[in-house]
Amino acid sequence: MVEITNYPLAVAVCFLAMICWGSWQNTQKFTGKGWNFELYYWDFALGILLMSVIYAFTLGSFGSSGRSFIDDIGQASYKYLGYAVFAGIIWNLGTLLLVRAIAIAGMATAFTIGGGLAWLLGIILNYIENPASYSQTLLYIGLGFIVITLLASYFAYKRQSESLKKPTLVAVLLSVCVGVLVAFYYVIMVRALDPDFSAGNSGKLTSYTAVVFFSIGAFVSTIILNPFFMRRSIEGGSVRMKQYFSGTRKAHVWGVAGGMIWSSGNAFSFMAVSAAGSAISYGLSNAAPLVAAIWGVFVWNEFKGATTGIKRLLFYMFVFYLISLTIVVLSRA
Repeated sequence: MVEITNYPLAVAVCFLAMICWGSWQNTQKFTGKGWNFELYYWDFALGILLMSVIYAFTLGSFGSSGRSFIDDIGQASYKYLGYAVFAGIIWNLGTLLLVRAIAIAGMATAFTIGGGLAWLLGIILNYIENPASYSQTLLYIGLGFIVITLLASYFAYKRQSESLKKPTLVAVLLSVCVGVLVAFYYVIMVRALDPDFSAGNSGKLTSYTAVVFFSIGAFVSTIILNPFFMRRSIEGGSVRMKQYFSGTRKAHVWGVAGGMIWSSGNAFSFMAVSAAGSAISYGLSNAAPLVAAIWGVFVWNEFKGATTGIKRLLFYMFVFYLISLTIVVLSRA
């Protein structure tokens, strides 16, 4: 298997994960009008599983380091396989709830509360798991800048949206649930990972094996959860499975591509855990909103015609993102 043992390389891989996690949602824009998110999500979940298997039989099996994917499954404990599957289930539920919260209250409320809480809480939880590897002072300074960044992002979206929906108690509660679920999924996954892949049979998993079983959990839970969400689509009304099977090849291809891009980010992030530590891997990879904002501002013109005040907030958002990422990286170095 391919191992990453060098910290600078691990940081670079985390940035690749950040790009993947901040870019996958663009594929939904290419599926065409009338293709609901719930329909898109079937292909998205399939793409996640497909790409995880590809990585397992390539990067997870080539080379002389550690254990190959097949060998790793042979020694794996059901306990740790279960951790990975459970992580996929709770992440999947969190993602579906996030989309629902955005539909109810808008991007500013749902993304800032849900995504922001997941980012902050995830870094703290992963730091608690392994505190000896970090500078506590630098890490918490970085978290402070993350809070400032999220506030700048919130007010930029709020001012730009003329028809901003007021946050309801339901939307806020959904967003909080999203933050908790997404933050805890990473911690559970890290507990399933073997910190020393060359140390023989530990029962724990290589990152590639863990990502495959995570993807199985996400895919199976999609079969259970998505029909429920289809009954009350975020676009309004209900969605039927016959609409999925009558979809265009273009819509299905872009959905699978979106899942493969997200899954690549997942694989990259967990590849870096051994060298970078889980708090750094999670913190950098989940800075994906920076990449998403770049797409929104410079490619999709989501802030076209924005006032000077909004542009200033966007500038501050990008600056504080870069500052927070730099400090988080230095907290491990």
